[in-house]
Amino acid sequence: MKTYVSPTQRPDTETVVAVGSFDGVHLGHQALIAQLKAKARQHRVPSVVYTFDPPTRVLMQGVEFLSTLPEKLDLLARYGVDEVVAVPFTPEFAARPKDAFLDDLRTLRPRTVVVGEDFHFGKGRAGGVDDLRTVAPEVVTLPMHQLGGEDIKSTRIREYLKVGDVSGAQRLLGRHYDAQGVVVEGDRLGRTIGFPTANIRVPDGKALPLGVFAVVVIGDPSLPGGGRWHGVANVGFRPTVNGTSRRFEVNVFDFEGDLYGQELQVKFFAHLRGEQKFRGLDELKAQIARDALAAREALAGVR
Repeated sequence: MKTYVSPTQRPDTETVVAVGSFDGVHLGHQALIAQLKAKARQHRVPSVVYTFDPPTRVLMQGVEFLSTLPEKLDLLARYGVDEVVAVPFTPEFAARPKDAFLDDLRTLRPRTVVVGEDFHFGKGRAGGVDDLRTVAPEVVTLPMHQLGGEDIKSTRIREYLKVGDVSGAQRLLGRHYDAQGVVVEGDRLGRTIGFPTANIRVPDGKALPLGVFAVVVIGDPSLPGGGRWHGVANVGFRPTVNGTSRRFEVNVFDFEGDLYGQELQVKFFAHLRGEQKFRGLDELKAQIARDALAAREALAGVR
């Protein structure tokens, strides 16, 4: 999949374009992509996603994001998009008039533009679907996608994650929610109580569910176990040891060695419990042992 940061970077050819933040690339986004690909096949031109980094609501409303740009690009490639234009969404870009955005789309020479029916753009959200008809002979709008009567949207997924409901998030995403980050050195407390953990640093602003979870961990295939393991993750503030900042720690099962500096992907499979404050390290150790057993049971049969 080819990626650009400006429409002017790509070849001067016709396209079919889908526009949006695509934060999380959930089932609603996937329906948009399916329509994009169908139209691209019909016209025999590349399918192009025009998106924003960060997602618009991250800048405008200060919400957490579901996908970093690398995660989003990986997902869009997985779902078969040919090209992505990921423009830096800055305050200056957000303040541009709608006509400047329309000029961007004209540069892509779209045969068809595919958007959600409530799509707006430009300063003050002044631009809408009718304006898009000035840049393409066809505009396809999709209504809000629903599952079991529930709107599928990034806001709803963030609400699920906030309360640790990774099953709810999974339902709307069509896959397990995941986070990618680099293993950094922590305070080695887990090692002293027999449960060493990988302390994973994710980009600031990444949405993470709080609590204790059964997870699948994916790393470099050259690592022992083929770079794929089960584990138990804790996301929280570690009240037992008076922690003050959010930590993302994973006890990787059946792995011995050093993961420092490794990039890991952690997929959240099941919520085991909320974060608790224990009376001491012995009580914490006993609970972690129970968590590990519960995680192994939850992941039985999962590869």
